[in-house]
Amino acid sequence: MAGIPASGSEHRAGFWHALGAQLGNPIGIAGRIVGGAMRLANRTPNALAVEALGVGPEHVVLDLGCGPGQSVRMIAARAPAGRVYGLDRSPLMLRQAAKANRSSVRAARVVLAEGRFEQLPYSDRMFDRILASNVMYFWNDAAAVVRELRRVLRPGGRIVIYVTDASAMREWRFARTGTHRLFDAAGLARTLREAGIGADELTVSQVRVWRRIPGLLAVISPKQ
Repeated sequence: MAGIPASGSEHRAGFWHALGAQLGNPIGIAGRIVGGAMRLANRTPNALAVEALGVGPEHVVLDLGCGPGQSVRMIAARAPAGRVYGLDRSPLMLRQAAKANRSSVRAARVVLAEGRFEQLPYSDRMFDRILASNVMYFWNDAAAVVRELRRVLRPGGRIVIYVTDASAMREWRFARTGTHRLFDAAGLARTLREAGIGADELTVSQVRVWRRIPGLLAVISPKQ
């Protein structure tokens, strides 16, 4: 009813929902803080996902949802003769990614762009490897994203997706407010199969990020 102040519980619920929304698309002052938190919290997950990519020295790699650019930097170090493209829908995160990869951006070894996952601004068969770390929670149309990933991946390429296991995320208030889609191993595999990934193209494994926090790595090797 209009004119009735929100209760403390409503204020808290609003805070956690706002935090979850910021993680999906950081903006403003709060977004800058969230970007710093991402760099700390995602360091280990990003390292595990980049390791699973198997990046070669001359590979051309896409970091889908690159955030503040931590994994872009990791990939660029593994592909000294290649190129890394970072795509994000948050201009704020792209600015942070540019700052974190300043020398590589100047050398055109890192190229950053704003865009939609469902309509990638890249040519067919452009990438040897594609990383999507901690972003699948926000895919509103997984089938459309998967179609685009297949389109831009070269024959023999690889896609690696990382998400934190739902068993851990259910303990985090921001992830229970409707901003995140949660996955266990079976649910992640099922969603990817329903989106167009064949069972013979996909492996999903659980990894230990921290002592009490399990993560999930999906490694996709599409049949061309």
